[in-house]
Amino acid sequence: MINKFGKITVYVNDQQEAKDFWLNKMNFVLKFEQAMGPNISWIEVGPSEDEFTTLVLYSKAAMEKQNPSKVAHPSILFSTTDVEASYEKMKQNGVEVENMLRMPFGTMFTFKDQDGNEYILREDK
Repeated sequence: MINKFGKITVYVNDQQEAKDFWLNKMNFVLKFEQAMGPNISWIEVGPSEDEFTTLVLYSKAAMEKQNPSKVAHPSILFSTTDVEASYEKMKQNGVEVENMLRMPFGTMFTFKDQDGNEYILREDK
């Protein structure tokens, strides 16, 4: 059966802007990029070279043409071992972040990508 997550697709307005956001503001690495036709590529980014799971930055316009009912933004929670340092680094990199939430089950905050999609970063200890 299933033993790990492989890829999570994020539908983006501009693939190059999205790639720039994840590589330069979030310090992800480019795991794979290949042209799929005019003005569309398959782009995968991840938090490190060693990480198996990647985000696929897929063209929202292309997906709307292929299958309009599939265009949605998933809820994605990222993990960190130092939420305070990550929060400050994202702010320094110009990432839009919301206030830190300190809950009995963990500390977390919401941040937005170049298209305004929201993600959560949660501290795992």
